[in-house]
Amino acid sequence: MTNFQDLFESYNWDDVKESIYSKTKNDVEHALHTSRRTLEDFKALISPAAAPYLEPMAQLSQKLTLKRFGKTIQLYIPLYLSNECTNICTYCGFSLDNKVRRKTLTEEEILREVHVIKSLGYDHVLLVTGEANQTVHLEYFKKVLNLIRPYFAQVSMEVQPLDTEEYAELIPLGLTSVLIYQETYHKEDYKKHHPKGKKSNFNYRLETPDRLGQAGIHKMGLGVLIGLEDWRTDSFFTALHLNYLEKKYWKTRYSLSFPRLRPFSGGLEPKVEMNDKELVQLICAYRLFNEEVEISLSTRESEKFRNHCVQLGITSISAGSKTNPGGYAVEPESLEQFEISDERSPEMIANMIRSKGYEPVWKDWDRVMQC
Repeated sequence: MTNFQDLFESYNWDDVKESIYSKTKNDVEHALHTSRRTLEDFKALISPAAAPYLEPMAQLSQKLTLKRFGKTIQLYIPLYLSNECTNICTYCGFSLDNKVRRKTLTEEEILREVHVIKSLGYDHVLLVTGEANQTVHLEYFKKVLNLIRPYFAQVSMEVQPLDTEEYAELIPLGLTSVLIYQETYHKEDYKKHHPKGKKSNFNYRLETPDRLGQAGIHKMGLGVLIGLEDWRTDSFFTALHLNYLEKKYWKTRYSLSFPRLRPFSGGLEPKVEMNDKELVQLICAYRLFNEEVEISLSTRESEKFRNHCVQLGITSISAGSKTNPGGYAVEPESLEQFEISDERSPEMIANMIRSKGYEPVWKDWDRVMQC
């Protein structure tokens, strides 16, 4: 298979969903006790049949995470550069049809934001924008990377999908990882939630991790927006995608995130609700399926939930996040992409991590370590 789309097209959404929901307790017990878990085992672990097994799943998830990552939790923070966007997305505060004032940070404003972020202790920043190719384009990203590169050991991006050649131009400028979420793998519902703009092209977005792998990115992040469609089926396709990428682009590291739909200005109600126990089940299922993948938890989740989950498989966590351009210093009241839930400062989160017996890590990787 030349790319993931070929593999993806060989699966049927409804058949996968039926297979997940038909799993039995025997399937779950097999998945818990086998030494090498398959995608069928992952289906069992995310199925309703696995709900009574949450405690053994959590214990095993913690054990596997400690074995691979030790008692460390990496800290990162998003830096929103722009809320300009030419897409209409039903769930996003930056959507084109949301009539609010738009802002893209200048170089001077970016540096003001950077100085605040550095004062908080961070050495890992995640650059975030809306998707507006006339404003936040390749040349803009080049300028930003050149500007902030001296300040950070690790720079990640969550922006519009780019072509392979464009990613290849950004990597030498300090780009270490890219987060690209499919939002949902349900093709018909994807179109409903993305009726206008370049993001409406399902296949182009689906093929983005392949382009990243071909460009030689150090790390890429995958995930879906939980609440748009059945979370179990979407999670299976995420696992399928991860499995494919690890085999084909084996030099690249991978991370997963679990953003649950959060309120925004004029927001969308979730089609499917996921409660906290189900999110714990999903986190543990991914860890049991893949011992190497990094698992991230953002400030979308509550203080109580994040306190609990840092010991169950999480390897990175954000803190002190602002989801609006200029939110740290330039323009604190500008439009947010979504509301955060855990509003504690980075220092408070670091102290919480220490109280659990773990070490907060501000710097995970540096380009000077690259061979």
